[in-house]
Amino acid sequence: MATEEGIVIKLDAKTAWVKTKKSSACESCSSQKSCSVMGGGDEMEVEVINEAGASIGDQVIISFETSSLLKATFLLYVFPILCMFAGALIGQEIAPVLQLGVSASSAISGFLFFLVSIVFIKLKANKMGRQDQYRPRIIRIKKSRGSNFS
Repeated sequence: MATEEGIVIKLDAKTAWVKTKKSSACESCSSQKSCSVMGGGDEMEVEVINEAGASIGDQVIISFETSSLLKATFLLYVFPILCMFAGALIGQEIAPVLQLGVSASSAISGFLFFLVSIVFIKLKANKMGRQDQYRPRIIRIKKSRGSNFS
């Protein structure tokens, strides 16, 4: 389970917006420049499920299930490559039927399979984004606003 600390800055019905510092994992990530939750500077804002009943100004611990993170990572990074590879192999096999060169058929088919995988990922990501298991959550209030304990 990946955890981070942050401060609640805004509340909605079931969710809260938490401002957190970018972790060391963010610094080593190759996608940090294109990450949708990243803002400028050292901070980012994340929408999380407010299971702990945190209030604005509370210092909280948020977590994200590792298994969900791995599934999302596979879908985003590995699945398109596998689809492109499968498309290239299929293109190689159907080249004689299409009366194309093997290289051209493999390239075209691989590219088409890659595009189909991107559309699939977009549809799947929208569905996954609505499921609570793929969303970070507040698991504990570390310090309530106005209290002096840690």
